[in-house]
Amino acid sequence: MNYANLKSLHFFHSGFNKFKSVWLIILCIVLIIGIMDTNNLQSITTKAFFALKGTIPFILIAILLIASLKASGAERIISKSFQGREINMIFLATLVGGLAPFCSCEVIPFIASMLALGVPLSAVMAFWLSSPLIDPPALLITASALGWEYAIAKTLSALFLGLLGGFGIFIFSKMGLFSSPLKVMNNAQSCCSVNSFTNKTIWKFWQDKQRMQFFWSELSSNGKFLLKWLTLAYLLEAIMITYIPTQLIGSIVGGDGLFSIIIGAFIGVPLYLNSYAAPALVSGLLEQGLSPGGSLAFLVGGAITSIPAMTAVWSLVNRATFAAYLLFGLGGAIMCGIFFQIYTVTF
Repeated sequence: MNYANLKSLHFFHSGFNKFKSVWLIILCIVLIIGIMDTNNLQSITTKAFFALKGTIPFILIAILLIASLKASGAERIISKSFQGREINMIFLATLVGGLAPFCSCEVIPFIASMLALGVPLSAVMAFWLSSPLIDPPALLITASALGWEYAIAKTLSALFLGLLGGFGIFIFSKMGLFSSPLKVMNNAQSCCSVNSFTNKTIWKFWQDKQRMQFFWSELSSNGKFLLKWLTLAYLLEAIMITYIPTQLIGSIVGGDGLFSIIIGAFIGVPLYLNSYAAPALVSGLLEQGLSPGGSLAFLVGGAITSIPAMTAVWSLVNRATFAAYLLFGLGGAIMCGIFFQIYTVTF
């Protein structure tokens, strides 16, 4: 192969890698909407912008925490603090998650920081699954829209799923699975990097030039990583809100029995359901004939994850962890729906 052919091949490969850029994908999506549906372009981009804007404080807290702890070498201390206490951490993470007011996308920066700092995946999964489901304001909103029966059921579902995911990962980890949940990528692609300062902890790391360089490098790479993936996530969220009508959802998930519960969970998981807006939607679905079990499965599955959240998670963890996240989320939503259906029929 001559030099010209090699140069052309290199150009093609370089162009393909650029095409895979998340920012380029975002730009292409916006351009396609601008060409095919100009009327909704401003509405979609505005929704995505304000959703991302609301998440910026959480991103800043997460990346500052990661960069500071890594630059100071405190990862070693944090890792040691979890040794021998993993079961306690699962219970604690579930309870904290139940109080944390994060949706399935907002929780991702904290998942990234917890995994990067060596927190056991079992505790992370417990927090991951319980956090998007309920918090004090969402509890009151659910109670006002659906009644206290649903509010309590959703709260118990958050605790159940947190413990289910946490202890599920704990058991599988003892079998040798999930030893490295994060994706192995270079620093430019990942929110995690190798830290050479864990041999000694220096809390005043800003007095050390080398540690400060590492701090700024971590802050920049982590911020870029989370910002680009969450921008894509919220853009997808805005598109789904705009183009998927409530009537269509009602016609798909309406019905009674086990099939309704399974369909409710399967439909709820990919959709974006905000914890504060979802109860009103579910109230409408109940009027259209959705069973109590199906409505709770829909409510739980939609809160735990969605296509936007899955997009961001896929960039962060390996396939096994991603599959476990979906399995516990979907399976847990179905189980909660079945339990709630049995309860409503019996009592």
